[in-house]
Amino acid sequence: MPDMPSDLVRHALEEDGAWSDITTLSTVAQEQQAQASIIARQAGVIAGLAVAIETFRMLDERIAVELLVQDGAVVQPGQALAHLSGSARSLLGAERVALNFLGHLSGIATVTARCVRAIEGTQARILDTRKTTPGLRSLEKQAVRAGGGQNHRFNLSDGVLIKDNHIQAAGGIPQAVAAARRLAPHLLKIEVECETQEDVQEALDAGADVILLDNMHVEQMRSAVELVHHSASGVLIEASGNIGTDPTRLAAVAATGVDFISLGALTHSAPNFDVSLEFA
Repeated sequence: MPDMPSDLVRHALEEDGAWSDITTLSTVAQEQQAQASIIARQAGVIAGLAVAIETFRMLDERIAVELLVQDGAVVQPGQALAHLSGSARSLLGAERVALNFLGHLSGIATVTARCVRAIEGTQARILDTRKTTPGLRSLEKQAVRAGGGQNHRFNLSDGVLIKDNHIQAAGGIPQAVAAARRLAPHLLKIEVECETQEDVQEALDAGADVILLDNMHVEQMRSAVELVHHSASGVLIEASGNIGTDPTRLAAVAATGVDFISLGALTHSAPNFDVSLEFA
């Protein structure tokens, strides 16, 4: 996995006291070896296997691993994801941290896959947002991709997204877009957040590359999409703002003709995916 966050893994192990697990040190002999399997306890999509395995190996590099699936795999309850063997103390010491990573990231992938399925047959694509857990953004965005979604900006330097407070500070949409054009590299698209039809028209007139329809109901979105399609060629449309992950709602939003649906809920509200470590 690219950009393996070794410092993050080490910090998580230290936080959990993995090198001084008093229960394991007092009940399990130092020389005892064990075999274990990581088991899915529900149906869903897997993400985070690499960081979970890195967690075990950071505690003890001698742990042997056999991966049975890869990130992005659809799994069923009771399915084994990996076999591990090595020091019983090491397996127990890393267990909770490894499963925390795997459960959290697989939860994101599972929710993302459900949202992607909800809009099949439309031109829309599911995007994440920057509403991520501090320190976990890279992993969480990889989990979105494992679930079939796509990534929005990774950070603030990746693109111009003019939101309501930028518009207020700049004195209006035309002023904000003009200022962005003067400073932003020519390869960066300029996206403008719009709450009304009037905002959409102003953003189009100012030369925005992408229109973000913020907190609009479905009929407002449909009218805004028609306005964009009649007014400009090549301008992309994103829907965002309290859309949620309900399949019926997502299908209705996608049917308006938007190009993207961005969902903070993919990363900030995904339920944990149930996985366990079972000794043989």
